[in-house]
Amino acid sequence: MRSMIDALLDYSRVHTRANEPQPVDSDQLFEETLADLGMLLEETDTAVEHVDLPTVHADPDQLRQLFQNLLKNAVEHAGADSAGHVHVTATPADEMVQFEVADDGPGIEPDRQERIFEIFHSSDREGTGIGLAVCERIVARHGGEIWVESTPGDGAAFCFTLPAEHTDGGTY
Repeated sequence: MRSMIDALLDYSRVHTRANEPQPVDSDQLFEETLADLGMLLEETDTAVEHVDLPTVHADPDQLRQLFQNLLKNAVEHAGADSAGHVHVTATPADEMVQFEVADDGPGIEPDRQERIFEIFHSSDREGTGIGLAVCERIVARHGGEIWVESTPGDGAAFCFTLPAEHTDGGTY
């Protein structure tokens, strides 16, 4: 019950305790998030690889929560039969950056792919059913989009976009 209440508070705080977006070195923030999840990665024997991630225009606390939620989700589902593998990429897409957090897990059935972002979505795994709804809310607050690409048996890739940061310090 306590974890459900905490998750609901996280969901409501996306708007009520938000910071102003600013330039964020997503590569450094991602490395910090990996360090925070170090014990989980060791316990699950999950390897996380990533490319150099760019600077984006975001609330740093919310970007950290977004990375943390997506990484925990990927680790939970990665490596169904052996050590898991998660790969994270970022690609410029017009005035946005498209991130992808991909795992090698069992994938997601097509009829569940849109529902997984709904609060309290049904899940066959433990959890509150709120983490991906929080991710969707964070991404929407930043003017981006989030979606999943998955073929059952071939893992899942959670993709999202955030505003890119110009080299002169402004947003596109």
